[in-house]
Amino acid sequence: MNTSNRKPRIIVTSGEPAGIGPDLIVQLFQSGLNLSHLTVLIDPGLLLQRAKQLGADIGQPLILDKQSPASDRQDTRPGILPVHLNTETVTGMLNTVNAPYLLEMLDSAVAGCLSGDFDAMVTGPIQKSVINDAGVKFSGHTEYIAQQCDNAFPVMLLACPGLRVALVTTHIPLGAVPAAITKERLHQVITTVEKEMRERFGIAQPRIVICGLNPHAGEDGHLGSEEQTVINPVIAELKTQGMDLVGPLPADTAFRPDLRDSTDVFIAMYHDQGLPVLKTIGFGEAVNITLGLPIIRTSVDHGTALTLAGTGKAKCDSLLAAIEMAEALATTQEHNYS
Repeated sequence: MNTSNRKPRIIVTSGEPAGIGPDLIVQLFQSGLNLSHLTVLIDPGLLLQRAKQLGADIGQPLILDKQSPASDRQDTRPGILPVHLNTETVTGMLNTVNAPYLLEMLDSAVAGCLSGDFDAMVTGPIQKSVINDAGVKFSGHTEYIAQQCDNAFPVMLLACPGLRVALVTTHIPLGAVPAAITKERLHQVITTVEKEMRERFGIAQPRIVICGLNPHAGEDGHLGSEEQTVINPVIAELKTQGMDLVGPLPADTAFRPDLRDSTDVFIAMYHDQGLPVLKTIGFGEAVNITLGLPIIRTSVDHGTALTLAGTGKAKCDSLLAAIEMAEALATTQEHNYS
């Protein structure tokens, strides 16, 4: 675990090799920041190839020993923990042969955090279709990492300056959302969010606004019954436990500025209910955070951007924000549990 005399040790997965993930790692090398506490999982040959393609001189990367990947070091650049591609990658072109490479990075990062070698993990962007097309069922980072953590109950939270949005359901078709919102699931999501706001974000009494599922939050049952049969009863029960809950509110007005100013976190019922608002406000600064895990995991808020890979047009703002968030969460957690 982290101690007060050093920065939290962060392990970073570089993401889809054909996308902008390697570009972002090259930018980390060129940032001029002291990133000696970072360890990056990537194929060293891919890193050097992408740096050459971008016209970037990153020198000879520091290759770390797998037996002591987070050892203290003097080099201010990130250290590289090698993971080798299954086949050479072509910038901008997906290849299912490299799906095991993606999963090996995730497995190594999770194992390193569970063992205590690292205080948090940060994930680069991946293309879910590559893994699924390779024959491995994969709905996303959030669910996969939760499985690696003894089937923990994960909650996806995205945060940008001035706004946090957690999701009751994540990467499922819209038609499957109503059936997935059960009293049990909603109860667990709200309690997980409330607990994590206190323990990892240091908010003593988090104020949580909960969106309805239907237009106008169901309008007393005329536009849908889920608010009356599922959402309202759960909110009422948890309020008796002292939680500061508001809702369910119509999603079309829940995110207005006055409510954002007085709310610590919003809970949206499905992916495209809350995230368009957050990404409109803070795209490029937003961070994806997985709550409910025994480890800290953050991620960028964007995809692989295959058409930008190797062009020099990708920006690493979200990656830097994800790293900063991971550091802050690790520091807060250490303080709370010390």
